[in-house]
Amino acid sequence: MSSESNTHFTVLKTDPASAARRCELRTRHGTVQTPVFMPVGTQGTVKSLTPTQVKETGAQIILGNTYHLNLRPGPQTVRALGGLHKFMDWDGPILTDSGGFQVFSLSKLRKITEAGITFASHLDGARITLTPRSCLDIQSALGSDIAMVLDICPPFPATKRDVADANRTTLRWANEFLCHATDDGFLAAGHHVFGIVQGGIYDDLRRECAEALSQMDFPGYAIGGVSVGEPEPEMLQQVAASTPFLPHFKPRYVMGVGTPPQLLKMIALGADMFDCVMPTRLARHGTAFTPDGTINIKNEKFKLDEAPLVEGLDNYTCRRFSRAYLRHLYVAGEMLSSTLLSIHNIHFFQDLMRQAREHLEAGDFTPWSREWIARYEAGEAARKQRR
Repeated sequence: MSSESNTHFTVLKTDPASAARRCELRTRHGTVQTPVFMPVGTQGTVKSLTPTQVKETGAQIILGNTYHLNLRPGPQTVRALGGLHKFMDWDGPILTDSGGFQVFSLSKLRKITEAGITFASHLDGARITLTPRSCLDIQSALGSDIAMVLDICPPFPATKRDVADANRTTLRWANEFLCHATDDGFLAAGHHVFGIVQGGIYDDLRRECAEALSQMDFPGYAIGGVSVGEPEPEMLQQVAASTPFLPHFKPRYVMGVGTPPQLLKMIALGADMFDCVMPTRLARHGTAFTPDGTINIKNEKFKLDEAPLVEGLDNYTCRRFSRAYLRHLYVAGEMLSSTLLSIHNIHFFQDLMRQAREHLEAGDFTPWSREWIARYEAGEAARKQRR
């Protein structure tokens, strides 16, 4: 297997029929094999699961959120208790989001200025300001392996002028953040900082932002502002409009997405890393992922179903429990339902990424992924038709 690399990222194999690639990302807390899906642990926990359970799904790296951990328990508390890894008992890599997405999701509670973003806390209304300086300081206190720059995520729809204005601020903040990370020794200590490509649905703005960030020479790059309300074709186009203009020998992370077919489609576009709350959020609502689409475990047809969620899938839930038992837990309102379905769903995403890596190594990723997507989407279409 041929490889090309820099000091922290190696491209091991590329797909002959797409932009997909098989890579390794080295961090302070271990090497991450990509393509990779990262479970979301917004407040220092992947909801309903212990760190051991998360590790057993095959997860290599997880997320925390700067905005939420800044509110509680606070970065200095986490630092005093040994950093986020020790605090939550996770010994693998941790990526922390910057809080910039809350500009989008908490739009009624914030104000953007040239200096940063001022929020009214959703907990108690207290005024909090995030700047590139404070955002780095918080993530440094948390001990992030990968820190995200502060950015502006425009809503959908937004005018091209508004998105261009947001991009200018995003690029200025990115440069300021990177300068602080360099001067403070954050990068020299082995932490990584990722710049974030914005640009809305405008291909030329995506390209301009990607090229400008590439000139800043970040350790890695993210594609932000996707899956914020736009149709799926436009979401995929935003990725397609960004990845060709990012450095080949740096990791590419698409933030906050997506469904299993979307992940495979974005891998084919050259993306390496993904995160999404979907596996655990849908688990709490009784939805499980299968190769034939999703199923709702509360359906009456599963009352006497002795089969596992997915036959032969090697996770704790599928090895030990029937659909009938999982249905009983959900209908009875038992907390164990969320735990078992979350174990399954996160493992399903991890197993999909494992298969993607294996097929990239074998050189048949494109035909395999097309077949996999077709089966999944056919199952989803049949399910919706039965409603």
